[in-house]
Amino acid sequence: MSRVRSGRNGREAAALGALFLLAAWGCRQKADPMETKRAQMVETQIEGRGIHDPRVLEAMREVPRHLFVPPAEAASAYDDRPLPIGSDQTISQPYVVAFMTEQLRLTGKEKVLEIGTGSGYQTAILAKLAAKVYSIEIRPELAKAAAERLRSLGFRNVEVRAADGYRGWPEEAPFDGILVTAAPERVPPPLLEQLSPTGRMVIPVGSFYQELKVIERQGGGYSEKSVLPVRFVPFVGEAEGVPPAATPGSGR
Repeated sequence: MSRVRSGRNGREAAALGALFLLAAWGCRQKADPMETKRAQMVETQIEGRGIHDPRVLEAMREVPRHLFVPPAEAASAYDDRPLPIGSDQTISQPYVVAFMTEQLRLTGKEKVLEIGTGSGYQTAILAKLAAKVYSIEIRPELAKAAAERLRSLGFRNVEVRAADGYRGWPEEAPFDGILVTAAPERVPPPLLEQLSPTGRMVIPVGSFYQELKVIERQGGGYSEKSVLPVRFVPFVGEAEGVPPAATPGSGR
C-alpha cells in the first residue's frame, strides 16, 4: 500500500513540477516579450553588418528600444529603420546607433557628451558603456520625457539638460567622447574645444548631403575622416546662424 501511494505521489509531484517549470518559463517570456526581437536585431542588422565590439553588441541586446518610442511605434521598434518620436524628431535606425557608438571606442572609464538626447535611446546605450554621460536636448519636452524615462529604467550615470547644444557643456569639459545626433553644416568650434587631449567626436555634417565624421584631437590639432553617408535631422539653434568656417584638417 505504502509503495503504491508513494509512486502515485511521485507522479503527481513530477507533473506539478513540470507545470511549475512551464509557468515559470511563461512568466519569463512575458517579462520581456521583445527579448527575442532584440537578439534578432543585433544578429542580423548590427553584427551581420560588421559591428564587432562585444560591449556595444551587449548593450544593444540589453536596452529595451521599444520603451524609447511612442506606444504606436513599439511593434516596429526593432525594424531596420528610423522611427518618429514626436516634436518632428526621429530615433535613428539600430545599425546607425551601434555604428556611431562603436566609433567612440568606449572602455567604460570615459566621460561622454551627447548632443541631441531625443527619446534617450542613444543616451542609454552610451550609459551602458561609459562612466558618465551628459546629454543636451534643445526641445524641453523631449529632454524632460527622456530624463524621466532613463531614471525609471535605472540609469544613474546620466544627466540631461534642456539647452542649445552648440556650445556644449563647458563646466563639465573636457570629454573623452562627444556624440552628436543632429547634423550641422559645419562642426561647432565649442565642441571641438571640449574634447580631451585624446578625445573622439562622432558627428554628422552637411545639409542635404551628409557624412558621418570621426574627429580626433591629436596634440595641438585635429584629424578628421568621413566614415558613412547618413541622413539626420538638422542641428537647430545657434548653429543655424553661424557663418561658414574652416573645418579641421582631413585625415581621410
